[in-house]
Amino acid sequence: MKRFVALVMGLALAAAAGQAFAQAWPTKPIKWIVPFAPGGTTDILARTIGEKLAVALGQPVIVENRPGAGGGLGADFVAKSPPDGYTLLLMMVGTQAINEALYPKLSYSTVRDFAPITLTAASSLTLVANPQVPVKNYAELVAYAKANPGKLNFASSGAGTPLHLGGELLNSRAGIKLVHVPYKGAVPALNDVLGGQVELAMIGTPAALQYVKSGKLNAIGVTGLKRDVSAPSIPAIAESLPGYEVELVYSIVAPAKTPRAVVMQLNSETIKALHDKEVAERLQGQGFEVRTSTPEQLGAYIKAEIAKWAPIVKESGAKPE
Repeated sequence: MKRFVALVMGLALAAAAGQAFAQAWPTKPIKWIVPFAPGGTTDILARTIGEKLAVALGQPVIVENRPGAGGGLGADFVAKSPPDGYTLLLMMVGTQAINEALYPKLSYSTVRDFAPITLTAASSLTLVANPQVPVKNYAELVAYAKANPGKLNFASSGAGTPLHLGGELLNSRAGIKLVHVPYKGAVPALNDVLGGQVELAMIGTPAALQYVKSGKLNAIGVTGLKRDVSAPSIPAIAESLPGYEVELVYSIVAPAKTPRAVVMQLNSETIKALHDKEVAERLQGQGFEVRTSTPEQLGAYIKAEIAKWAPIVKESGAKPE
């Protein structure tokens, strides 16, 4: 009986301590890790949400870029950070799920080492071409690629990323051979397409739109099943290649064992920020579709993504850089 009472008191004290911690949180700036280079799609999203989140929480939300290993370096840093709510990860779920299959000795577990908070948004990719390339649409691309096998290169943010696998999936489904050129981030990949060093690139639609609208790049198509609301004039590749789809879905996670009350506060404030009219309109204009969830729904989604991407990675033959 004494042991039972001691156990109950211990649990009550732990709960009280957690509640007191949550009431005091946050008392200092929050570090938000973006595991990709500055200027890319994930970076744009974090900075847009972070501004509003900082106001709601009353503390600065500092976006810190830690690119490398397909998002793995930044994810590893957050996984090993104290579970106190002051270090967060903007996870691109596809990449983290892909890493589980791509890296045979991954230093973290996407399921075990993170506390899910909420989904934030989704975006398509856009296949873009330097204007000097003699293709302006999907039909012209396929015809040229079949007539010139192996002569067109496509850049991505790295081996095994959704941007890479999107190109490989296109090769497989369309029966063409675009040669993959991996970069350490979407921005350097995009820069080399703009400069003409590489003919094509799979790029997140939010990062690509400004160059398409200015005429610096030609858009071959978006990778969603339907046209993007932010760029309805760009056809979906699926219009010519039924069933082709690659989607980037973003979420926020914290280190595992972050107090539940802090997780729920972050969930609530992030969802409020995402549904703020100004933020929602900005995100839509940048090529994002707002999506939110409970922590439990995000946890289930992450597990489903890992199961989905494992066979795609194996079929592609992608190897870690």
